[in-house]
Amino acid sequence: MIVIPAVDIRGGNVVRLFRGDFSRETVYSDNPVKMALWWQSEGAKRLHVVDLDGALEGKLKNLNWIRKITASLDIPIEVGGGIRTESDLQTVIKAGASYAILGTKACEDEEFLRKAVDKYKDKIIVSLDVRDGFLQTKGWVNPTEIKAIDFAQRIKTLGVQTVEYTDISRDGTLQGPGFGNILKFLGDVKIDMIVSGGISTLADLRILRDYNRKEITGVIVGRALYDKKILIKDANKICSQKG
Repeated sequence: MIVIPAVDIRGGNVVRLFRGDFSRETVYSDNPVKMALWWQSEGAKRLHVVDLDGALEGKLKNLNWIRKITASLDIPIEVGGGIRTESDLQTVIKAGASYAILGTKACEDEEFLRKAVDKYKDKIIVSLDVRDGFLQTKGWVNPTEIKAIDFAQRIKTLGVQTVEYTDISRDGTLQGPGFGNILKFLGDVKIDMIVSGGISTLADLRILRDYNRKEITGVIVGRALYDKKILIKDANKICSQKG
């Protein structure tokens, strides 16, 4: 299990949203590259970069920043937000992303997802943005009637190896993740999971580690890192230990 700092880009700034609410953002930096380099220097082994403008508008909006980040860092970068076409997917991979995160498009077009997995294999990660057990799409503003567990079971048959599970009600709140929901999900679907949403303390990381679930391969941390409630070096130490 590794800790993955989040760099969410909106309007050229690094921001954090509260429960995915675009009207409740906190700006942490006006230079995403410097922020990304900082997390790498602190010991991050991977970075989670999201084009929030792209997620909301349905097309890549911060591609220049993404290119600058991948060119400047030595660690793997996963990129999501606004990837809705084959061209978008190719562009993100060619821009240097180690992994492309598909959310809305994967939910709306499983044939597109199948072709993407056939072509890019484990470079494809599917984002499951969940509220009360159901998927939300289009930058978390569009509720669906698709149960996250049912969807995950379907996409696993398409060859998807990893999902990012975000509990929207916890994201940006520093209230801790929905541990019960995570365990229920993994009890029903055996698939590698990157946990996101609500991580607030080192104790949260210890709980996830102590589950001893090999499926939990990573944890995305945002606000807790930016507010210095967690230091990467401490998080890395905990996550590398056995429960």
